[in-house]
Amino acid sequence: MMKVSFMKKWLILNILLLTSITFRGQDTIIQPPPKPEHGYLVYLAVIDGDTMPLIRLRTITIIPPRVFKNERERRRYTRLVRNLKKVLPYAKIAQTKLLIINQHLAEIPDEKARKKYLKQQERILKKQYGPELTNLTISQGRLLIKLIDRETNNTSYDLIKQFRGAFTAFIWQSVARVFGENLKDEYNPKEEDKYIEEILIRIENGEL
Repeated sequence: MMKVSFMKKWLILNILLLTSITFRGQDTIIQPPPKPEHGYLVYLAVIDGDTMPLIRLRTITIIPPRVFKNERERRRYTRLVRNLKKVLPYAKIAQTKLLIINQHLAEIPDEKARKKYLKQQERILKKQYGPELTNLTISQGRLLIKLIDRETNNTSYDLIKQFRGAFTAFIWQSVARVFGENLKDEYNPKEEDKYIEEILIRIENGEL
């Protein structure tokens, strides 16, 4: 029970941190497009002072059908698919929130006002997603941390360090290690997370 309680609190903390952190050293600011009277709606990117249309094209990866060795492997696969479908939307939300919050922070020159804005966003996000996140299982929570790293290219440790400071990151890492976890774990789609990445690609392609 103690471990479940810890994992849930840890999960909520990381989600709030991930959706409140700013991207450092990012030159490109993506702006939402104005509502057009005619034509098509596209996003704009301001790059080195020039405004350009931004159209994202998703890479489509074709994977051969999976052949299971036995029924046990098939059940394991089905369970993992179910859990990934449950948490993937939250990882996508975290990525989007990071972008939106970063845009607002870029318009706030005062550091005190920036901190106030981040605190406000934390309260909103906790109220909006807290109840749902606390109902995730431990396995789903671990997967979500992995997927957020996949979507944002930042480990939980790095994000806590940037937002809360090195000392807080050290404390949370120490506590996590007691429970056999590591906030510095990185998503590795080519090795240990290859199986997960395959399923995610199938989900994003609409195959699952």
